[in-house]
Amino acid sequence: MATTNVSFRTARTQQLAEALQDARHYTLRLFECFVDAGLDNPVRVPQLRIVNPPLWELGHTAWFTEWFVLREAASSHPADAQGNSLLSKGDDWFDSNTVPHRNRWTLDLPSTGGVKTYCHEVLDRVLDKLTREANVDEALYPYRLALAHEDMHGEAFLYSLQTLGLAAPPQLTHDEQSFSAPSEIAFPGGSIQLGSSASVGGFMFDNEKFAHSCYVPPFRMDSTLVTNAQFADFIADGGYDNRQFWSLSGADWLMRQERSAPRYWQREGSQWRTMRFGQLCTLAAHEPVRHITLYEAQAYCAWAGRRLPTESEWEYAALHGHPAFRWGQLWEWTASPFEPYPGFTPDRYREYSQPWFSTHQVLRGASFATPSRFGSAKFRNFYMPERDDIFCGFRTCAWNG
Repeated sequence: MATTNVSFRTARTQQLAEALQDARHYTLRLFECFVDAGLDNPVRVPQLRIVNPPLWELGHTAWFTEWFVLREAASSHPADAQGNSLLSKGDDWFDSNTVPHRNRWTLDLPSTGGVKTYCHEVLDRVLDKLTREANVDEALYPYRLALAHEDMHGEAFLYSLQTLGLAAPPQLTHDEQSFSAPSEIAFPGGSIQLGSSASVGGFMFDNEKFAHSCYVPPFRMDSTLVTNAQFADFIADGGYDNRQFWSLSGADWLMRQERSAPRYWQREGSQWRTMRFGQLCTLAAHEPVRHITLYEAQAYCAWAGRRLPTESEWEYAALHGHPAFRWGQLWEWTASPFEPYPGFTPDRYREYSQPWFSTHQVLRGASFATPSRFGSAKFRNFYMPERDDIFCGFRTCAWNG
């Protein structure tokens, strides 16, 4: 996936222009995969809680950019944007705050060609406006927000292709082999500044505000993610059958799912196979295990006599600089519920974080599907514990001593 290497958080006007074009090209490229399968028509899209109709999602990404950049919205409140959408019913169709998820299949949306035209028109106007902006954080904030939003939806398009069993461009579906042989790193611990600092400048998400001192006791952490082979050992040892490894919530989820292996795994004789973008393929032993719920990660840790790292431990390790610690293959579950940092206040996109506190769990890192410009050791991703459609895995940790 072509990306600019400059972080979107500090990108200047020309860098933002290139990145915005790259993001829109990528989104449209993946959208064509849905078109090829006839799923640009919402009626044909399965009504799942974990996907959106692709035509709605494409229109929403362009509308969000129009809302915050072209219409200079002060917030995501329906009354806080200037003027009207380029589409006569744009706000009625594509505002995720006012259009319930279940209703997105039955809207009288424009045609596929009409939504694509809207995407191109919004981008052209955004790029034109960007040429007149000052290279200062306040002026560039809405552009950086829109870019981050589209990058997140671009990744969502890719995991939706996986969820729906559709083919994706081959260069985007490669296996993620382990960086090196599994090992454990002992970290001495100490005080770190958890979160992002306003004094550094650039973009930050509201749930990263603000940097505050946090003491991290000494700990040991895997240098690599848990692999398919390691997780297969857990299964072979009765991991899904032994309730002592599962939390109460995990056991309840397991009972409702009747799961005996990770999502997409299929046993073929003595071997494991997996569904990858609609194709059954051999499970690579040393590839990090992906599409794992928080509950499965916790159960594996209990079986292995380990635990998940807290998000402060993960951030400490990622910023420590140890040459063996690598991240960015898959989003990594942590032991930390998604909670606000001290003094949290929502930003312009008011619903980005606040509605999800206490119900979601923090994941850290990035995945192979995350643009390099988006990756940051400070970024706090968050999902419900039962989500396994995203590109997620985990590594284990232990107290030092």
